[in-house]
Amino acid sequence: MKTKAAVLRGVGEDWKVEEVDLGDPVDGEVQVRLTSSGMCHSDHHLRTGHSPIPFPVIGGHEGAGIVTKVGRGVSRLAEGDHVVTAFIPACGVCKPCSMGLQNICDEGAGLLTGLSIADKSYRVTMDGVGLTQMCLLGTFSPYITVNQASLVKVEDDIPLKSAALLGCGVATGWGSATEAGGTKVGDTVVVVGVGGVGINSVQGAHAAGARFVVAIDPVEFKRTEAIRFGATHAFASIEEAAATIGEITWGEMANVTVITVGEITGDIIAPSMSITAKGGTVVVVGMGDYADTNVTLSLFELTLLQKRLQGAIFGGIGPRTQIPALLNEYRSGALKLDELITRTYTLEEINQGYDDMLAGRNLRGVIEFTDADY
Repeated sequence: MKTKAAVLRGVGEDWKVEEVDLGDPVDGEVQVRLTSSGMCHSDHHLRTGHSPIPFPVIGGHEGAGIVTKVGRGVSRLAEGDHVVTAFIPACGVCKPCSMGLQNICDEGAGLLTGLSIADKSYRVTMDGVGLTQMCLLGTFSPYITVNQASLVKVEDDIPLKSAALLGCGVATGWGSATEAGGTKVGDTVVVVGVGGVGINSVQGAHAAGARFVVAIDPVEFKRTEAIRFGATHAFASIEEAAATIGEITWGEMANVTVITVGEITGDIIAPSMSITAKGGTVVVVGMGDYADTNVTLSLFELTLLQKRLQGAIFGGIGPRTQIPALLNEYRSGALKLDELITRTYTLEEINQGYDDMLAGRNLRGVIEFTDADY
């Protein structure tokens, strides 16, 4: 079928809405009519070249919608089902999945290849040329054809426009504080970078019972929003926050520090470790340049104070576990989901949306598809 999509043709270029050809589902795949797509910073990494990917590419990896077609062998989904995309596929049978580590499923090795899980071919083409779908999804398009391993069924009463954010930003941020960070009742948690992911680390830490949640971001709007979402303190930098963290913890410092800046560099590790307590954990969530291997870190401090430096993807927990759990938090009122959306955009406004993100004007922008897109 013919549809449209926001396509990126090279590093430094703008997104361009173009007509593409979308293939029907093959074995194990379904087609989804999307309601919305989140605009995550990870897609901007394609524009900067920090994440290597074959061009041209259809961006987007946070989506929600309704299944319209089902391929052979699909056992988890049916036409009419409401679904949320998961940027990490979870096959359920590989070794990591069988160990409960669905967030590092072996199928994730193909996330940036553009080749489908089912037959290693392209599901979207233009003039006979295959297009990469970001994270095997490509949600900057009103229709997607994807593997059932990349979708999670949700209840019909969940608002799909907001539910799209569960596919990455909410699950990643919340889990980085609660699962990868292991926040406990009474802990002090610091969140460095309060964008579309970090704001959910703030929410997760608050919901887990942290006594103090300290948000750090240079943008005043985000600091103000962090207080609304559960932070007890907010500062513009680690340096400004350090004294207060020491004072409120009687010198012990933070039990958990979560780094969720949009574009991470290695020089943020040492100061983040310095505000973390003995035996504490620093969780690295933000993405940097894939070729950057330089990190500033005191090995003396790491060893003698027994601190832990922990990477996290999808918050350290599988999508089939986390997304339903987060919907329970949403129903109970513990998770602010609708409030995360600062502004909605049409697909044609995608470049404006990313300009707003980079300028710090949004917690999260969302592309909302309309009848004109289908």
